[in-house]
Amino acid sequence: MDGQFTDLMSDIGQKARAAAAELAFASSERKAVALISAAEAVWRRRQEILDANTLDLDAGTAKGLSPAMLDRLKLDENRLRGIVDALRQIAEQKDPVGRVLAEWDRPNGLHIQRVATPLGVIGVIYESRPNVTADAGALCLKSGNAVILRGGSESYETSEAIHSCMVEGLKAAGLPETAIQFVPTRDREMVTAMLQATQWIDVIVPRGGKGLVGLVQREARVPVFAHLEGICHVYADRDADLEKARRVVLNAKTRRTGVCGSAECLLIDWQFYTKHGGILIEDLLKAGVEVRTEGELLKIPGTVRAKPEDFGREFLDMIIAAKLVDGVDEAIAHIRRYGSNHTESILTENDATAARFFERLDSAILMRNASTQFADGGEFGMGAEIGIATGKMHARGPVGAEQLTSFKYLVTGDGTIRT
Repeated sequence: MDGQFTDLMSDIGQKARAAAAELAFASSERKAVALISAAEAVWRRRQEILDANTLDLDAGTAKGLSPAMLDRLKLDENRLRGIVDALRQIAEQKDPVGRVLAEWDRPNGLHIQRVATPLGVIGVIYESRPNVTADAGALCLKSGNAVILRGGSESYETSEAIHSCMVEGLKAAGLPETAIQFVPTRDREMVTAMLQATQWIDVIVPRGGKGLVGLVQREARVPVFAHLEGICHVYADRDADLEKARRVVLNAKTRRTGVCGSAECLLIDWQFYTKHGGILIEDLLKAGVEVRTEGELLKIPGTVRAKPEDFGREFLDMIIAAKLVDGVDEAIAHIRRYGSNHTESILTENDATAARFFERLDSAILMRNASTQFADGGEFGMGAEIGIATGKMHARGPVGAEQLTSFKYLVTGDGTIRT
């Protein structure tokens, strides 16, 4: 690796470590002031941010980015309002640092507390979603962590503009400006530098496609919170309510196809199909979705024959795989084989069937009669999330401020000695 990137990483890392030491005991009030001031700056400087976003969109179009990638990249006033609202919601949340998670007394006279504490320095590597700049910066600040943001080249101009607003918030609160740093280069060598920076970074969070996340998981020497893919399933059970099913399936696929909570596979119980025909498929086709399927479902006009690899594929587009299954157990077996442990939804009015689905699957998020598009920290009441973790160590599901803390033990005695 080029020495200039090692030196840059060392400089950024040292500043982040120093900032993290101060943030660890920063008051809730100062952190809230920083976040509210950042929200005000984003809205006040919205035209500047939108102009930067236009530069990124023009470059992305010229580069041939897919419609899904361009949708992730695009900002408008409504999406900027969403960023502002998320910053304010995070500001209003209870401070996760210093929470007493458990406490107890020992027969020897010791009083022990387990108390939430920041992780330290978090590195976030992301691609085309500039809102991650604000979300990640805010959540790390709220949880007392310094953060190093490495945005993708596609969103560089927009992310830099939003980062400037975050720094404005830190200044207003008298907190270290280096608590939220943005890597000032598009060069991919800095990704490698971050993945190897065990001296400076405590955990890496990748946000992006399979290529980026896979690279991070393969090459990181720093611990990683990640999900590789969002292969989300919706299962229409034999006891599903038809109108609920129609609403949920359409929303789960078409609301935004480029997000990780978008449904990529529809499983339909044979008895539901016998009763209601291909209405769920027909709704998707009318909405412009390409439905890739097999067997009986190919009789529905407009469907396309699925290839084996279409099951277990993250399309991030107006495409969905569909399959008939014989009961909830066959649906569970399919999801276990092809899923990515992200989000699955069952559509049913049968409590026992729903309980079986919840009990026998181990995805990070399981839903009943609800769209997979709700797989989002903001929709979980977290204000925002830094990502959806599908691993089983430390954090699972939406990673909000609470999930960005660890803990320490505080032990109090009274001249107590061990015999």
